[in-house]
Amino acid sequence: MLIIIIAIVLALIILFAVKAKGQKAYGNFENINVAEFKDLLKQDNVVILDVRTQGEIAGGKIKDALEIDVLKSGFTEKAEELDKSKTYLVYCRSGRRSANACKTLSGMGFDKVYNLSGGYNSWPK
Repeated sequence: MLIIIIAIVLALIILFAVKAKGQKAYGNFENINVAEFKDLLKQDNVVILDVRTQGEIAGGKIKDALEIDVLKSGFTEKAEELDKSKTYLVYCRSGRRSANACKTLSGMGFDKVYNLSGGYNSWPK
């Protein structure tokens, strides 16, 4: 019994250590904060991907963001048209839908995918 408890504790420590280091703990993408998002914007070959609805986008968006609503059918087909060699900075309203979009993109072979934690709600207006 003691060995099982120790194994569980070690597994939890490793899980939290991976999350704390910003590792890709939720699939082949990384959750990043606004400062990290802005730093990545300075690099070449970066695409900002807004996966919100048109109604949400009407209230404002990050400049130059490509819009593909993750809730509409055809998201995967539109994503297939994107260049997989680029870095994708993905956001939605709060970060949940964009995390799902990131998971989908990484499953499609996109290697450089980042989710904005807190979504557009965390973006300075």
